Amino acid sequence: MVLAMTSDALPLSQVYNLADQIVGQRISQLDGVSQVVIGGGANSAIRVQMNPVALASMGLSLEDIRTTLSQVNVFSPKGAFDGPEQRYVIASNDQLMQASQYQPIIVAQHNGASVPLRDVGTAIDSQLNRDQAGLFNNKRAVLLVIFKQPDANVVRTTDLIHGILPQLRTWIPPSVQLDVMSDRTTTIRASVRDVQITLVFTMALVVLVMFLFLRRFWPTFISGITMPLALAGTFGVMWLCGYSLDNLSLMALTVSTGFVVDDAIVVIENIVRFIEKGKSPLQAALKGARQIGFTVISISISLIAVFIPLLFMGGLIGRLFHEFAVTLSAAILVSMVVSLTLTPMLCGQFLKRDEPRRKRGSVDRFSERAFDSLHKFYERTLKCVLRRKYLMLFVTLAVIVATIWLYIIVPKGFFPQQDTGQMMATTEAAQDISFEAMKKKQQEVVKIVMADPAVQAVGSFFGGGSGSAMNNARMFISLKPKGWGKGKRQDSPLTIMARLRQKFAKIPGVQLFIVPGQDIRVGGRSSKATYQYALTDQNIEELNSWAPKLVNKLKDYSQIKDATSDQQFRGLQETVVVDRDAAARLGIQPQAVDSTLYSAFGQRQISIIYTQQNEYHVVLEVDPKFQLDPGSLDKIYVKSSSGTQVPLSTLAHFQLDNTPLSVNHQGQFPCVTISFNLAQGVSLGEATQLVEKARHDIGMPATVRGNFAGTAQVFQASLSTEPLLILTALVAVYIVLGMLYESLIHPITILSTLPSAGLGALLAMEFMNYLYQFFKIGNADTGELSIVSIIGIILLIGIVKKNAIMMVDFALDAERNEGLSPEESIYQACLVRFRPIMMTTVAAMFGALPLAIGMGIGSELRKPLGVAIVGGLIISQILTLYTTPVIYLALDQLRQRKKRRPSSSVDLRPVGWPQPSGSPAV
Repeated sequence: MVLAMTSDALPLSQVYNLADQIVGQRISQLDGVSQVVIGGGANSAIRVQMNPVALASMGLSLEDIRTTLSQVNVFSPKGAFDGPEQRYVIASNDQLMQASQYQPIIVAQHNGASVPLRDVGTAIDSQLNRDQAGLFNNKRAVLLVIFKQPDANVVRTTDLIHGILPQLRTWIPPSVQLDVMSDRTTTIRASVRDVQITLVFTMALVVLVMFLFLRRFWPTFISGITMPLALAGTFGVMWLCGYSLDNLSLMALTVSTGFVVDDAIVVIENIVRFIEKGKSPLQAALKGARQIGFTVISISISLIAVFIPLLFMGGLIGRLFHEFAVTLSAAILVSMVVSLTLTPMLCGQFLKRDEPRRKRGSVDRFSERAFDSLHKFYERTLKCVLRRKYLMLFVTLAVIVATIWLYIIVPKGFFPQQDTGQMMATTEAAQDISFEAMKKKQQEVVKIVMADPAVQAVGSFFGGGSGSAMNNARMFISLKPKGWGKGKRQDSPLTIMARLRQKFAKIPGVQLFIVPGQDIRVGGRSSKATYQYALTDQNIEELNSWAPKLVNKLKDYSQIKDATSDQQFRGLQETVVVDRDAAARLGIQPQAVDSTLYSAFGQRQISIIYTQQNEYHVVLEVDPKFQLDPGSLDKIYVKSSSGTQVPLSTLAHFQLDNTPLSVNHQGQFPCVTISFNLAQGVSLGEATQLVEKARHDIGMPATVRGNFAGTAQVFQASLSTEPLLILTALVAVYIVLGMLYESLIHPITILSTLPSAGLGALLAMEFMNYLYQFFKIGNADTGELSIVSIIGIILLIGIVKKNAIMMVDFALDAERNEGLSPEESIYQACLVRFRPIMMTTVAAMFGALPLAIGMGIGSELRKPLGVAIVGGLIISQILTLYTTPVIYLALDQLRQRKKRRPSSSVDLRPVGWPQPSGSPAV
């Protein structure tokens, strides 16, 4: 959160005092606030500005003035009178609090006359550092940047700040305006509100799907009641774990609505099937729940097993998605308990046999005819597939190969680029620019940015002491709310950045680098763009030589924008070369030269003024007209040991050099950080490859070491951990299924459904890439294999395998209890479980559909998850209905062949031990 304080009546130094002593102090005491950084100004100070020529004519030096002023403004203990009955503390007027009190101070005696300070200089009320300034909508301002504590709730903390602002406005003068320049929670609240609406819409879609399949009120009601109960139980677990409703937990709840009803659907469908066979509702509930109970437990436990790697994963991904995994696991567990307890009870009480003369509506008749036609089509095609098993095995192998190939070629990303309504920018001017020139440039920059129709407010601060070099300025850009109508914007941050980039390309002497604000930021390295590449070298000269070459090479690639570095080594430096022999003959030490120069040009703090609230400084310098160019060094005098004033130019000469404005380090070595943004439609994976290619093409030596930093570094690390994450999830599911089925073969049948889910997810991403590249529909990030997409694929591992679980469970039960052959049992399993498979898949797909098509604020983070789930469910549903029975039969034949294989045994009995009957003697 950023606040801005402006005033048309008070000087900026007094506004800064109010920000430092009142507003900042009170806000920093609020619960959840960790730090309040104040920029754009400095504390009040008294600046004593001397004329070096006038001083020399009076036989005075700057050191004489410094000594005098340090003696006339003091604050030290003076003691007390302690009488028989009363005690008196001694005080005096030893402090000079106003600039006007310094003017009559006698600084010397010249020709028998007193020389007041006003004769050789002046004293003014000003600020401690004159090279600091801030702007709010192009008005001079003081900015307060507020940071929250790591474990604090950002919405609650911001509410506390908003609640105290009316009180703070009464504590400051009416001529000072206190405005909210940027509030990050505006889009957070809108995003959470949008997710809540999406959650309700998703629940409605899932209930509609169940009604179309079940076509009865009570079965729909019983299955639908699972969602609010599961969500209520999940909220309880979240409260016990100390979680809050944020984007990730709400996203988990939205996804869970699609498959928390799976268990209830499977149970209800099985109970309805027994009722249709003539059982009473209570008998059907008992028998149906008993028969399907193991299936429900298998589906739920194996689905939770998918999240085991996330629950125990360290690093950034683990920290981010731990809450996501716990929330989903809690929802699944609660829904399993409800489905095995409450759902059968409600079915036994409220479900009834169909009456033959019951009047049926048109929707009922249409949905039943549609489902019967679909069921008959599946029955015919299944018979055809079972006669051509080797063809389907080849299709399964092709699916695996296609999934691996798509995983290699699909664009890789880290996190989707969010539209938070905030952007940060850095202005960079020539390295030798003065503060006044930089101020004019920055005012021009702010004016251009404010003229953009999508910009609502702009705050900026610059100058020495603001954490950056003198030629850099920091900007906070607040965008208008996204939407349609007056006062809204339709453009994305990337579009706005491209528009501003074109405008500033025509302005000489200044560059603007913009970074869109993100909820998830990685690394503490400050840079001018989103992604960083750090170069280190023991030899700083070699480093300074190769870093610009790499930056220039990156600028040649159209996929990379705003390529720049933090290298600042071309500042101007005026070097005073002292002739030590001449200085020694005159009795002048180098320390005296340095002290004189510091007093003249270094804003030297020579005395402190103490007040009840704060302390202020007295600053010594030469008159500002002598600080404009190095030629003023000819007018500087140094006091010799004999007391005479010696011109500096008589004992030194001056030369112009270049100097670095800053030298950054990484570890123990000098470091140059190259930062860059991406063009629209370019993935981070492609950009990292281009950076490595550019390094190779320019022939950078091995002594210059390069590595990605910040977001790009974590992205590269995630590329190696993503396959491991998926493999670990597969192993966890296999182990759980192996324990549940007490078999090594059947889990393989179940897991054989997963490649088709991965293929569907990757095809959906490629389709989104196609829509964006050719029709500019959607976002480029949606088609990237990002961390969010990987989470979607891991969710698919848990969702898709339920189809195979329902088939395998029924087939095994038919083989054991009804004596059916494997071919007949899996055939019956496919036909009987077709309806619950379709219901659960369509429910899960409709649960993720609002995420995939979401257009609200913050939807950029949720879209890849929805696209991956919807695409994976569509393809896997089509393929697994046919591949699962074929693989089941193939593995069963393999198991039977292994049983029939003769096994050789070794007789380990002692010699002379009786032989079994029918066994030949050895």
